[in-house]
Amino acid sequence: MLILISDAFDASLEGKLKAFGDVTTDKTKACDADVILVRAKTICDKAYIDGLKNCKLIIRGGVGIDNIDKAYAESKGIIVKNTPKASSIAVAELTFALMLSAPNHIVEYHNGLKNGQWLKTIKRTELYGKTLGLLGIGNIATKVAERAKAFGMNVVAYDKYVSSSAVATLVPSVEEAVKDADYISIHMPLTDETKGMFNASLFAKMNKHPVIINAARGNIVDADAMVKALEDGSVSWYCADVYPSDPPAEDYPILKAEHVTLTPHVGANSVENLLRIGDEICETLKVLKTEGKI
Repeated sequence: MLILISDAFDASLEGKLKAFGDVTTDKTKACDADVILVRAKTICDKAYIDGLKNCKLIIRGGVGIDNIDKAYAESKGIIVKNTPKASSIAVAELTFALMLSAPNHIVEYHNGLKNGQWLKTIKRTELYGKTLGLLGIGNIATKVAERAKAFGMNVVAYDKYVSSSAVATLVPSVEEAVKDADYISIHMPLTDETKGMFNASLFAKMNKHPVIINAARGNIVDADAMVKALEDGSVSWYCADVYPSDPPAEDYPILKAEHVTLTPHVGANSVENLLRIGDEICETLKVLKTEGKI
């Protein structure tokens, strides 16, 4: 069995995979690989999949699989898997770091001091007692909710696929989740339904001027509408780790917007998480090999 590591993983993964077969990082050997491991960089569209002669399995190291045409791969007899549990802590911690950075004015204070300014007149606000609206309440959002509860926040969540939650009060719609939220954190996959979900119409339904955190997918947010909402104060701050592309185009409107905190898609890039991803990949290979599927 030939395993192709197509994107960047922890350096230890190659050694661990040798228990399952031969391992390569040479992308030109994709056509011969039985198993292909990707993260966000390799795009497994129809053209890519059509070039695979032997592939039985594609594993996405991470949660979202929107860079893989899953339906088409499966129509070709290729199993598609991800590592949904591995990234939960890493992404939740970055989400919470971004959530803390806005009311504590971390970026402004830091830049002010570096530029000789003593910005003590800018007052901080607290997370305590505020309402967090979560869009999606899967593995990552649940970890965010646990941390929010520890900070004394009120947590509500909308997820059409979840009927109960131990850490959040579920509400029946996206509009209900954002209506009275001081903070909104996005944890939905990118689908036809969620693409551009954060638009002028949704902003108009918010009673407060929330901080919005997006560590899910960039295209869930309508960038032009977000810039306008930041300019008119409908949204007080936008924190993002995700963009329509990695890196975003130079003319991506949010790059030049005020009241934003941006990180370069590093939610899953903790040292610990990359090790967990590798472990989850190995466990997936072990199970599928035992079942005779690879």
